[in-house]
Amino acid sequence: MRKYETLLLFSPELTAENLKEMLDNLTGVVAKGNGQMLTVDDWGMRDLAYPVKKQMRGHYVRLEYLGPGPLVAELERLIRIADGIFKFVTVNLGENAETVEG
Repeated sequence: MRKYETLLLFSPELTAENLKEMLDNLTGVVAKGNGQMLTVDDWGMRDLAYPVKKQMRGHYVRLEYLGPGPLVAELERLIRIADGIFKFVTVNLGENAETVEG
């Protein structure tokens, strides 16, 4: 399994319930795709350097997880079609990462 990090920029107009629901869906995809979620790091609302979809603020969340390559493709597919996610980036953090027990 490989270790990945996905940084998401959510719309500032999302309610806390909608944000939690979207994150639950994304973490569920990782679990169903034989992956393991390591960290869900909520950075909160931040000012943006330039407007994104006419917004100057956005809610950042960083996901760190283990999984196979097809899992990342499915996760990114769902992110692309989701309303409320402005931008995202996924980075491969390491090859042949060991699963974390606990």
